[in-house]
Amino acid sequence: VRRFWGALRDAGALYKGSYEGWYCTPEESFLAESQLAESRDAQGRLCKVSAESGHQVHWTKEENYMFRLSAFRDPLREWLRDNPRAVSPEPFYQRVLLWLEEDLPDLSVSRERSRLPWGIPVPGDPTQTIYVWVDALVNYLSAVGYPEEHGGWWPAAHHVVGKDILRFHAVYWPALLMAAGLAPPQRVLVHSHWTVRGQKMSKSLGNVVDPVGCMGQYTVDGFRYFLLRQGVPERDCDYYHEKVVKVVNSELADALGGLLNRSTAPNINPSNTFPPFSQSCFPKVSDYRETGGRGRASAEDYEFLASVASLPLQVATYFEGFQIYKALECIALCVRQTNSFFQRHQPWKLNRQDPSEKLWLDTILHVTLECLRVYGTLLQPVVPHTADKLLSRLAVQPQERGLSGLVFLPRYHGKPCPFEGRGLGEDSGLLFHRLEKAKHQRVGSREL
Repeated sequence: VRRFWGALRDAGALYKGSYEGWYCTPEESFLAESQLAESRDAQGRLCKVSAESGHQVHWTKEENYMFRLSAFRDPLREWLRDNPRAVSPEPFYQRVLLWLEEDLPDLSVSRERSRLPWGIPVPGDPTQTIYVWVDALVNYLSAVGYPEEHGGWWPAAHHVVGKDILRFHAVYWPALLMAAGLAPPQRVLVHSHWTVRGQKMSKSLGNVVDPVGCMGQYTVDGFRYFLLRQGVPERDCDYYHEKVVKVVNSELADALGGLLNRSTAPNINPSNTFPPFSQSCFPKVSDYRETGGRGRASAEDYEFLASVASLPLQVATYFEGFQIYKALECIALCVRQTNSFFQRHQPWKLNRQDPSEKLWLDTILHVTLECLRVYGTLLQPVVPHTADKLLSRLAVQPQERGLSGLVFLPRYHGKPCPFEGRGLGEDSGLLFHRLEKAKHQRVGSREL
């Protein structure tokens, strides 16, 4: 922190001056008039509060060190316009651009030592303390080796922040870095908040959700799947117990787990192997609308295959764009399509003793297991324990679970499939146990 302060000082970005304005003690920040709203205090008197948090603000005047933030309006705008993905999602990027159209007053970056005794003293001036946001933000640098060894990580770092601290991370921090001779982070990824039944979480309301309790109730994988499946970064999302149960049961327990159970059941797959694929039953075609008489697969089957084949690139693109909910939406859609494929052809009704029926039965199972292998691979970052259980059941070895080498249904393209004929892994029971619809759920200090 002292090294960073020295870089700011040496660059002429700091000066000592008198500062006054509306100060919010809980947020430890001076706020502009545009960030304020009117409210009433406990005695019913009219007062000013932070529009974002609702905390009361007080007019404060003191002498401290100022950062020449106003000098960085144009460099900040240039940085954002040259890097349109520097702040995402898009609505937050636009919000930062709008802020840069408003007044950008110089920033107070120290406090009188008598009022803030616990912080880092300003080098060369023991009467002043370096303000919390400057020393806190520098942690991003020190975590990757600043000031000597940060070059391997910086500026490739991605920051993940809540929308309520966007101004600090997308205006103040990049400007401070520029002043210190460093590049801004590569991306600032911004997320919104979770509400509970439409209300903001609040200790006074007693509706604060305990994540540890949720992990015990829904499992770590189940809770994480729900948060990533339903969490849309650009807007607040609502949480309640029934919603978690519905999403997790329908998509993990029923759709994905049910598909695995059905396609590996002893009566369907008595040899407990990854069955062979028949190109005569499912021939490769250039146009799936012209499939008549060439095999047993329908136009709908070819359309479904195309969806799964395009899935890895879709998911990788959405992950890279911080749109994990869209990636999971695509996976869930393909899982439903695979269930429809399996149900449409009813392999349990096919006679394994009839050679032509057996070819088609094995092909249905091969396609289904290939789909499950793709889903298990793609879901590893989201539900690692469930994905490991699924891939282990399919006998996919650890070195075969990478995204870069993921190839779907090579036999359809006339290429060998390393899984064909391989014995399946141990059946360890249900992939994901259904959650119970509890009558009451404890949230904070209350039961709902």
